Amino acid sequence: MITQIVKRDRTKAPFHKEKIVWAIFKAATAVGGKDFSISEKLADEVVNLAEKKYPDGVAEVEGIQDMVEKVLIEDGHAKTAKAYILYREKRRSARESNALIGATISMFGKYLDDKDWRINENSNTQKSINGLNNYVREAFTRNYWLHEIYPEEIRDAHLSGDIHLHDLGFFGPYCAGWDLRQILMNGFGGVPGKVESNPPKHLRAFLGQIVNSTFTTQGETAGAQAWSSFDTYSAPFVHYDNMDYKSVKQAIQEFIFNLNVPTRVGFQCPFSNLTFDIKVPKTLKDQNVIVGGKVMPEKYGDFQKEMDMVNTAFCDVMMEGDKKGRVFTFPIPTINVTKDFDWDSPVINKFMEITCKYGIPYFSNYINSDLSPEDALSMCCRLRLD
Repeated sequence: MITQIVKRDRTKAPFHKEKIVWAIFKAATAVGGKDFSISEKLADEVVNLAEKKYPDGVAEVEGIQDMVEKVLIEDGHAKTAKAYILYREKRRSARESNALIGATISMFGKYLDDKDWRINENSNTQKSINGLNNYVREAFTRNYWLHEIYPEEIRDAHLSGDIHLHDLGFFGPYCAGWDLRQILMNGFGGVPGKVESNPPKHLRAFLGQIVNSTFTTQGETAGAQAWSSFDTYSAPFVHYDNMDYKSVKQAIQEFIFNLNVPTRVGFQCPFSNLTFDIKVPKTLKDQNVIVGGKVMPEKYGDFQKEMDMVNTAFCDVMMEGDKKGRVFTFPIPTINVTKDFDWDSPVINKFMEITCKYGIPYFSNYINSDLSPEDALSMCCRLRLD
């Protein structure tokens, strides 16, 4: 005997056969039917089927409605069945519409009243109009991941708290690493219909194109935009521009300030990662320098002095912070630690100073590894690619 019905919100309610009778009769009257007793007879058949399918006496509302359609069709009431199906679909659409309206109002309320832990999950975001728009968008994106991408068992495990799937609010890859040689050879561009630049001829232009590229690609990934060998590729411009330390520091300061502008969704700064070689790596040491898209006669190994200047300027700017002395969140510097790492060099001491003050840099440990810095590229704090 059916005693309870499980509703769509998974709550239980007492089972009433009369609701089935009236649903069938309403569909019948829509196509000219008038005999209430036929509706009662058909409802009895539905209940008999339900008792066989649900021996524990607890039926599912969707299952009962499927049985009503089955009984109507098999007993020759095709017109009534069609009317019932159309009514059921209309009710489903109305429910979904009401649910969407309710969910939208709820999302706005949760954000405005700080009632969701996700609002403060990302320390780089602040409450803002942009943040509100992103919060609402992420809610819909999470549903797409959970209902269209992941299998049911994974979705249920996430919703029940057995596992946690991070960054479901973004429909795209995690992090991305980019080759600075592309900028050196081709300049910033590649997006149809958008502004493009010639290959950079000066340090400020090179740094500006890194910023523009980071701003452009940030919208395509959930996490960091990473650039490797930043100091190695920057050093020759210092020589060709005949720059002293003061002008190098000014250029680096502009670069760091620009990377910390909140241009990303949620009113946050784009997540950027720079890998510093400190010493010119073997893979680049004997390669010809590229300036303005042209291959120059000098080698990257010729510019260790300029490389030290770039790194020192970077550390000094990071140590000073912004106008109020606040830490620059980005870019995250990654330092490759190898067996020949010069722990006592002035440049390393500078990086250690900002490590002590802010804990900013990441250190990739290659001392006890079979890999070398040339074998893997850091994309962000967690992801490295071979």
